[in-house]
Amino acid sequence: MLDVLTIGRVGVDIYPLQIATPLAEVETFGKFLGGSPTNVAVAASRQGLRAGVITRTGADAFGDYVHRALRDFGVDDSQVRPVDGLPTPVTFCEIFPPDHFPLWFYRTPTAPDLQIRPEELDVDAIAAAGVFWLSGTGLCQQPSRDAHAAALAARDRRPHTVLDLDFRPMFWPDPAAATAAIAEALPQVTVVVGNLDEVQVAVGTRDPDQAAGLLLERGPRLAVVKLGPEGVLARTDTQTVRVPPVPLKVVNGLGAGDAFGGALCLGLLRDWPLERTLRFANAAGAIVASRLACSAAMPDHAETAAMARTDQPEPAPSTAAVRGEAR
Repeated sequence: MLDVLTIGRVGVDIYPLQIATPLAEVETFGKFLGGSPTNVAVAASRQGLRAGVITRTGADAFGDYVHRALRDFGVDDSQVRPVDGLPTPVTFCEIFPPDHFPLWFYRTPTAPDLQIRPEELDVDAIAAAGVFWLSGTGLCQQPSRDAHAAALAARDRRPHTVLDLDFRPMFWPDPAAATAAIAEALPQVTVVVGNLDEVQVAVGTRDPDQAAGLLLERGPRLAVVKLGPEGVLARTDTQTVRVPPVPLKVVNGLGAGDAFGGALCLGLLRDWPLERTLRFANAAGAIVASRLACSAAMPDHAETAAMARTDQPEPAPSTAAVRGEAR
């Protein structure tokens, strides 16, 4: 059994090693593991959790790299398989700190991770995971959308079933299609996470308090709205918590949300108070934003705790404690 199991996007990030340089002028690049759900699994592993990912690659050299990188990060890759005829996706970006990071996704007309099929899923592993994490991107095409629906049916709204809204407009015919797909998924999850742009697509408003309330009305028990330079807001039926950002010099904002996600998983599984969880997750995100890479930049528990000014690192919990079966 895994503490955290994610499903969806994977690829190879090709990042310029020359900061604040237009892509047309960049001469040197670094290669990194990428894809939001994959990065969340890496982030969770770095926090001491047993993490795995369900995804697909091409039957190519970059697919081999994905497997090697996952294993190096301690992430279970047993549910990562190749799809014949499709290349492993690559993503290029430009880096203009503090807040401009354009992305170019090479995933057309489709990507291997959008070819996950319902009959291929290990539904027992999905049901047993302490956290099951899916992203909105996985809903943008078939057969991936049906596979995500089958995974959610297997979960049966067990805690903690998390939807990261992860809205990427280039993957959808129009925002209305994303809104409709998200509306179908929200009643089946217990946690929803998104930034202001993403919650606007989901529920039609950028007002964080109003958006969080509307998200809760649709079924989740916890709504987390990331506010960028204003920090993060979270709501349940009984409390609203808002915490400020961690001040650090931004190098590359890409991947910060995935680090936040991996740390959020830890707080959920250990049943931390909501404010502590958010401060810890904020710290993890800030650390990654201050570095160039995404997956390779994920902090461990001790570094995150020090940044968050929480207690000293805790000993690794037992399987039962991690999954919330014991305290």
